[in-house]
Amino acid sequence: MLEKLVEYFEYPFVRYALIVGVLIALCSSLLGVTLVLKRFSFIGDGLSHVAFGGIAIASVLNISNQMLTVLPITIICAVLLLRTGQNTKIKGDAAIAMISVGALAFGYLLMNVFPSSSNISGDVCTTLFGSTSILTLTSKELWLSVILSIVVVLFFVFFYNRIFAVTFDEDFAKATGVKTDTYNLLIAIVIAVIIVLSMKMVGSLLITALVIFPALSAMRLFRDFRSVTIFSAVFSVICATLGIIISILWETPTGATVVVADILGFGLCCLISSLGAGTKTANKK
Repeated sequence: MLEKLVEYFEYPFVRYALIVGVLIALCSSLLGVTLVLKRFSFIGDGLSHVAFGGIAIASVLNISNQMLTVLPITIICAVLLLRTGQNTKIKGDAAIAMISVGALAFGYLLMNVFPSSSNISGDVCTTLFGSTSILTLTSKELWLSVILSIVVVLFFVFFYNRIFAVTFDEDFAKATGVKTDTYNLLIAIVIAVIIVLSMKMVGSLLITALVIFPALSAMRLFRDFRSVTIFSAVFSVICATLGIIISILWETPTGATVVVADILGFGLCCLISSLGAGTKTANKK
């Protein structure tokens, strides 16, 4: 098995897949903690459906580098989603449902009315579930993913204190002079970038798993924000690496395999947390 794995890593597309997969997992886990704590986890699901619509538009227009088309569309919708969610007439969950369902229906309609290939069902399945599309990355897509991932990580590192303040007590942060609306807008834009990056690996329907499972797993074991964030990042990278390697060796769908690895990891963290709670109870007695 090890010899087979070494043989596979001689191919550039396999190395590209692992590098991009690890970067995607890292970026999604960093902002995932904030989204879970703000109870806005499904913004990822909504924006992923928007990205699906963007991919459909790029396919109809025969644009080779779809990311350059999908990224601005997703960012614009992230901003609109944030503004609409602040409207008292349309609550946040309703805004997400409205935009996500509309974009999904629009994208599927476009792909059927203006098919870019004879295998429409295959194209839709790849876009929704990722399939093996991460193994088709080009060197240009690799470098674009690396650059965007670096931007996301630097944003989180440099604005860590502001993100922490906005996450836990937005009203207090605003009272102390923090421009909460600006930082919420930046967070929404960064999330849009993460969603577009994740499309290649897990598809539009499974992206939310990369956001919530690492954060929830970390919260089972830790309580402070810094520890949760660090463990979430490490957990996500390990699960992504294992998922990609398993999918390469056993030829399983990459996105689904990574998500299953996240789910099993979450179950392990829940077990460790339960055992720890049981030990503490026994010691008190």
